Amino acid sequence: MTEESKQLLEECKVSMQGAVSFLVSAMHKIKAGKASPSMLEGIKVDYYGNPTPIEQVANISTPDPKQIVIQPWEKTMLSPIDKAILAANLGFTPKFEGDILRIVLPIVTEERRKELVKRAKSEVEDAKVSIRNVRRSIIDKAKKLKDKGVSEDEIKLLEKEIEAATEKEIKASEEVFSLKEKEIMSI
Repeated sequence: MTEESKQLLEECKVSMQGAVSFLVSAMHKIKAGKASPSMLEGIKVDYYGNPTPIEQVANISTPDPKQIVIQPWEKTMLSPIDKAILAANLGFTPKFEGDILRIVLPIVTEERRKELVKRAKSEVEDAKVSIRNVRRSIIDKAKKLKDKGVSEDEIKLLEKEIEAATEKEIKASEEVFSLKEKEIMSI
């Protein structure tokens, strides 16, 4: 393989693994049992016109396994934090208690578990779409190598390698989902 082909294949693998890594981090946010500050990761709060991560405007703690307490650094941030959590559509509603927000996690019923599995499945589908988009992009780049004098046989070999990487990462994303589904559905 030429150096250009190797670089394309490496770019393909790195990008696809990035999609699976993003999926893993998204799965960590889907919790079926114990409360965790990580459930609020990725939520952006309107902090004086700037979208700011929630953990930068408040202290987030879990006093017990069914509660999350959010104590903003500034009392004026209570309402924007509440709005951001509601907009994130995580399946729970914060309650104002003086200068804190308290989230009591709903009891995890069978229906709620199925809802969480559905959300996890949606994340997996997004990851698969990302992986396939990387495949399409890299194959397009590989076909353009012909103009640079790379043989058709090498391009076919490269396409085969890209396809193998695609299948490997799609299988990895399905395994991530399978583990998460077992975690969610186990009582």
